[in-house]
Amino acid sequence: MQGSYQIRALTPAEIETAVDWAAREGWNPGHSDAACFASVDPEGFWGGFLDGQMIACISVVNYGQAFSFLGFYIVAPEYRGQGYGYALWQNALEHAGGRVVGLDGVVDQQGNYRRSGFELAYRNIRFGGVPAGRPEASADFELSPLSAPAPELEALDARVFPAPRRAFWQQWLGAEGHHSFAAYQDGDFAGFGTLRPCGSGCKIGPLVAVSRPAAEAVLARLLQELPAGQEVFLDVPEPHSAAVDLARGLGLAPVFETARMYRGAAPQLETDLIFGVTSFELG
Repeated sequence: MQGSYQIRALTPAEIETAVDWAAREGWNPGHSDAACFASVDPEGFWGGFLDGQMIACISVVNYGQAFSFLGFYIVAPEYRGQGYGYALWQNALEHAGGRVVGLDGVVDQQGNYRRSGFELAYRNIRFGGVPAGRPEASADFELSPLSAPAPELEALDARVFPAPRRAFWQQWLGAEGHHSFAAYQDGDFAGFGTLRPCGSGCKIGPLVAVSRPAAEAVLARLLQELPAGQEVFLDVPEPHSAAVDLARGLGLAPVFETARMYRGAAPQLETDLIFGVTSFELG
């Protein structure tokens, strides 16, 4: 490393820059993602600055006392392989302390992540394209818009995410351009999901449901908000065959994949309820 290299927490404007970098890497973040991400842990976003210029970024976002999620690990291409990114990585991980840390990393970096104590749990696959068809919503389900976190949402989310994230949901459900709906069956909360605009098309995430019919009901309602002819992207855990089948049934094709890895004991999550991951950057 050369010059004066400083590592520090990012300002809100610099977090926006990190999201822009993620877009350039092809990760296709949503238009309102930066504000939602910063609401979770304002001290969880870090940058490496060489002679005052940001050349690297990372997020290690703490959820409570037991879990963190790592994302946005990007080094400007001309500074890769020179130690700047690794120094930032080590410094930012200190923010997590003894918490279990999760990440969704590109597959070719698995070896590097293993050397830092991360172990593979499963793969996530991003499916994308213009939907060739749309699922039929069963009359068994009632669909209602979501604008604030309800106890039923948080209870279902606790089955697929290892820490409470009320602050995140408050920001996420009210974010500009986000369309969120919940499905009820016989008065019981059966699933929820969000469609949000991105740099390219829209993403559906999260999509969480107690059954495939419930997921299809939420998905059918969300797709009503998708502009005609626009691409949609859905990130699903590869081990959940029903979610993979649902994405393929829309005519979507695999376009990207990540390795879900954990440092520390992998949380016991009900991945068979996850039909769409909330975000590769925040879990």
